Amino acid sequence: MTNPSDQALVRAVPESVPTSLPRHAPNPLCFDRAELAGAVADLGVLVPIAVALIVKNGLTPTAVLLPAGLLCVAAGLLYRVPVPVQPLKAFGAIAIAKGFGPSEIAAGALLMGSVFVVLGASGWLDRAAKIFPHPILRGIQLSVGLLFCWLAWTLTTAPPEEFRDHARPMGWLMSGTGIVSAAALWLRRYNISLVLVALAVVSIAFHYHGPLKFGPSSLHVPELNIQVFTAAALSLVLPQLPLTFANSCLATAEVAHSYFGAAAERVRPGRLALSIGCANLFAGAISGMPVCHGAGGMTAHRSFGARSGGAPIMMGILLLVLAFTLGASLTALLAGFPLPILAGLLAVSGLLHITLLTDLRHPYHWALALAVGVTGFIGNLAFALAAALLIWWASKAVTALRRR
Repeated sequence: MTNPSDQALVRAVPESVPTSLPRHAPNPLCFDRAELAGAVADLGVLVPIAVALIVKNGLTPTAVLLPAGLLCVAAGLLYRVPVPVQPLKAFGAIAIAKGFGPSEIAAGALLMGSVFVVLGASGWLDRAAKIFPHPILRGIQLSVGLLFCWLAWTLTTAPPEEFRDHARPMGWLMSGTGIVSAAALWLRRYNISLVLVALAVVSIAFHYHGPLKFGPSSLHVPELNIQVFTAAALSLVLPQLPLTFANSCLATAEVAHSYFGAAAERVRPGRLALSIGCANLFAGAISGMPVCHGAGGMTAHRSFGARSGGAPIMMGILLLVLAFTLGASLTALLAGFPLPILAGLLAVSGLLHITLLTDLRHPYHWALALAVGVTGFIGNLAFALAAALLIWWASKAVTALRRR
């Protein structure tokens, strides 16, 4: 198995995502303790959004976990490196804030699925990836790292009411998050994420006093019409498309090649789009949670020990087992997940993802990456990408003219 040096987090990569590579033997799958530790390191993104969609938006627990679990298993088998699976973050946040029901969420998932199946199957995305230079991709990753850190901050300063910890004092949440973050950062090579998740499970078991109902929760076919599709397209799909295109496809492929080199030859933007599209078509059909891949999640998996597709496969199996055995009780169980552990894992993943920028060498590249990252974080990622591409290729054209 091809592994990067453990002495550095990242190494320099070409300026664009490789879309055509020499063939190698598939990266072998591993299922050891390190893979399991890496597998659970990305729960900080999944759990809060999943719980909110169940409690606030009326999605059933089995419908939430089933698409994510199946995509995890498929990603591990297909890509052979720890390609993560996460909820659609902007989509989920808007759906939660506006109180959209299962039908609108399902319509949005079907639209997202259709768009990305077409993008992946057509080959257009692999061709488009070649116009995105390395500094702009690093800017996208900076935006995602900042988003992770912001989510960690909001979990401690404005904890969601769905979680049992929301009534605790802010000082307790922040100090707990600080301790978890420090431990996760300094001990990540020693499978610390497994210890943290084990502590979370113990806490859930200790504080849960209701009856356990075994078996899956119900699945529902969505009720769809033109009004539902229109609302989903305008409010959920349009804000999500730039982030999924940039982070889930382009940036995830680039990070995979940064971390795993030739072992990540199967990870290409078009393939990522196709797997996202198929998963969301399924999620929409059962009124489930829309899902995607994510560059930040790959940093989380790798930083805590994952090196192969075994990590997402184990995570997928865990989600499927929970969906079918405890789906009926999962809402109350997940609401007891300690927020300092979620926030701590999120914060460390975000900080480590930001360190991807350290392979930039030219001040101009740094300036461009920072501009894309900050603008994408506080404003509009699509605008940031368009402006950065215009500046980059205009400067290349001017340089070429001067040399003539």
